[in-house]
Amino acid sequence: MASIATQSGSDAAVTSRFPNSKWSLRYRGATVEDLDPPAALSLNPSDAISLALLSAFERDYTHLTIVDSETRALLGYISIPHLQSLLDSGKVKPEDPLSAAMTRFQRKGRKYSVITMDTALEELEAFFRGNKTEGWSEEFAVVTDEARRFVLGVATVGDLERFVERRPA
Repeated sequence: MASIATQSGSDAAVTSRFPNSKWSLRYRGATVEDLDPPAALSLNPSDAISLALLSAFERDYTHLTIVDSETRALLGYISIPHLQSLLDSGKVKPEDPLSAAMTRFQRKGRKYSVITMDTALEELEAFFRGNKTEGWSEEFAVVTDEARRFVLGVATVGDLERFVERRPA
């Protein structure tokens, strides 16, 4: 699914494709770029879990992307809260590789939404909600370039919530 660049005249198209939410009036043509997501921090599956924890805590990140060390292809992600629970329960150790705890993306038979810096916030919210009318199906989105070759950042539901809080109704 290609992203939508919200330029003059296309706001109506975005609104018609994505149902109105209680936040949609606050977006006013804003895109993922307006969330100012921090640059992505990507690690390799062979990196130690302790490196992921240290890196995430230093940057106050909740999710890290995992990429192939040679091709830089996106393989999956690590949720830091989930990783911490795995450590606390003894299922993994700090010296274990990230491959032991990462969530791999299922590529076969699935169509992924491409989220870029030009993706409208209405579309990002629809992605987070999935088919739900209340609550969230997804808690984060990997932001890439149009060709999905480079991971540019990670946008979270929290980023979207903070954006809405800053914008008057």
